[in-house]
Amino acid sequence: MRLYDIIAALITLAALFSWFNHRFLKLPTAIGLMLIALLMSLTLLSPLPGTDGLEQDVKRMLGSIAFDETVLHGMLGFLLFAGALHVRLTDLARHRAAILVLASLGVLISALLVGVGAWLLFLLLGLPVPFIYCLLFGTLISPTDPIAVLSILKQAAAPKSLETKITGESLFNDGVAVVLFLVLVKIAVGGTAGMHPGIFLGAFFTEALGGLALGLGTGGLAYLMMRSIDNYQVEVLITLAVASGAYAVAEHWHVSAPITVVIAGLLIGNLAREGVWSAETMRYVDAFWELVDEVLNAVLFVLIGLEVMVMKMSAPILLAGLLAIPLVLAARAVSTGVPLAALKRFRTWSPGVVAILTWGGLRGGISVAMALALPHGEARDILVSVTYVVVVFSILVQGLTLAPFIRSMGRRADLEFSQT
Repeated sequence: MRLYDIIAALITLAALFSWFNHRFLKLPTAIGLMLIALLMSLTLLSPLPGTDGLEQDVKRMLGSIAFDETVLHGMLGFLLFAGALHVRLTDLARHRAAILVLASLGVLISALLVGVGAWLLFLLLGLPVPFIYCLLFGTLISPTDPIAVLSILKQAAAPKSLETKITGESLFNDGVAVVLFLVLVKIAVGGTAGMHPGIFLGAFFTEALGGLALGLGTGGLAYLMMRSIDNYQVEVLITLAVASGAYAVAEHWHVSAPITVVIAGLLIGNLAREGVWSAETMRYVDAFWELVDEVLNAVLFVLIGLEVMVMKMSAPILLAGLLAIPLVLAARAVSTGVPLAALKRFRTWSPGVVAILTWGGLRGGISVAMALALPHGEARDILVSVTYVVVVFSILVQGLTLAPFIRSMGRRADLEFSQT
């Protein structure tokens, strides 16, 4: 299929599903779109008369889309920039210790726990997944997905401090996860020859610090350019150039592209609002990036729902995916609880913060994209399907119950404070 045909089909499906969800289901947009796409996929896969032709058309379209390339090297830069543009630096600074620890040490702890647990799980079920691939699964499933988190948190009515922690962590933990993922993929492909802890540390600092420097440079340059003009069309174009161009340059220079666009977005979103953007420019910039965010999210979650049609699923793999759900949640609880407990001597946390961070740690398209980027083979097919099961549960079940869960924990906190 031509690229134009694929884009047209995805946007059309996203528009139709969005209308149906808004008119009848009234679910949060991301959840509603994915649910409708998933139900449509399962319907097409069922032995109903007259669906064979449409099923083949959809599979042909999905076969023409490199999901990992589309997400990791296409949508991600725009979605991260759109999210960072509206985050206040003062809020991040207030919770910087928690965000830094959760986005680094928390990811490492979770990746190790999930990796070891998955190895035992696959061994028990007789699935041929080597230990290094289990560690890869732990790495790709551990970071919370900023796309899923930012989309659903908008409607979850979370307290501001909690929203800042979850948002800040989800924006920054991709850097750690991507570095670990790339190094582990090299080991999986070429073995451990020449690998030592220095390579891990060198890769991390090169990716993270390089992304930080490039983000500061591109964001600062964009700020200086916008400070010298007052034209909303040009200023919107500059922000679009930063989101796409900085991400492309970061990938070319082999530094963290996610960190680059997050830093640039934070810098522009905070500095430009302080007397640089006119009211008109601010209105157009915010409206433009809100639309970009909504449209790309809609297309992404439709794609996630349709991907079930090309998954290689069997009873043992489905069981492994279902058992991986509590494993991932338990690892998330430990990886948030331990770091926050270590920081408790310096500050206090609101009651239930670990429970909310655990249940609010949503996984999404980035995890699926990294799984699809694994080297082809039987282990990769198993991990893609298991990852998909965890992601579907995360978005549909955790996403749908996140708002009432937060409200419930808030009432419990109020009761504890009143009794105290």
